[in-house]
Order: sequence, then structure tokens, then C-alpha cells
Amino acid sequence: VQVVESGGGLVQPWGSPRLLCEASGFPFSKSDMRWVRQAPGKGVGFVSRINGRCSTRDYEGFVKGRFTISRDNVKKGVNLQLSSRTTAETAICYCANDDTEGQGTQVTVLA
Repeated sequence: VQVVESGGGLVQPWGSPRLLCEASGFPFSKSDMRWVRQAPGKGVGFVSRINGRCSTRDYEGFVKGRFTISRDNVKKGVNLQLSSRTTAETAICYCANDDTEGQGTQVTVLA
């Protein structure tokens, strides 16, 4: 069971990076997937979630309307399109399901 994140990096304010989570080792289409993030010095916080059939998407209030989660069950991937405002959104973003979590990808919003 494994998920691997990619797509982070340095982002200009109001930039729109796209994060990718690639999954393997479990029945992906049956698994709800989520993104969480951890800012420097803070705890892990929920960002977004999508169910296995793509019929339900949830977002944390602060990112709703700015971030978009999607998935491709054939390619076994989950995407998170971000629209980052300020340096306060610098964080490590993790992809997870109920059984595993990836190593994370760093998103650094420049001043």
C-alpha cells in the first residue's frame, strides 16, 4: 500500500500549482482519498476529500472555492489544484486514505 505525492515547489502569490498523488497496492477506486497539510510549527489540517466514485468532494472552509480535488481511477491518481494566496499557506501537503499516508510534497508560497 503506497501513495506518492509530487508537484510541490516554489509558488508565486496567487499561483496555481497542481499536486499529484499516485497510488498503488490497494483497490483505489473503492478508497476515499484526502489531502491534508502541515504548515511550519502547526498541526496537520484537513484540506480536501473525494470519495471513490467522485460523487462527493469536501473542502476545508478556507480553501473552498480556491482548491479543486479530482481523481482518475484508471491511472490511480488524485490531483489537487491549488490557488495559493500568501506565505501563510506554505506547508507540506500529504495525500492519504484510511490506511496510509505519503511522505508529502512541500509547497512554498513566495512573498
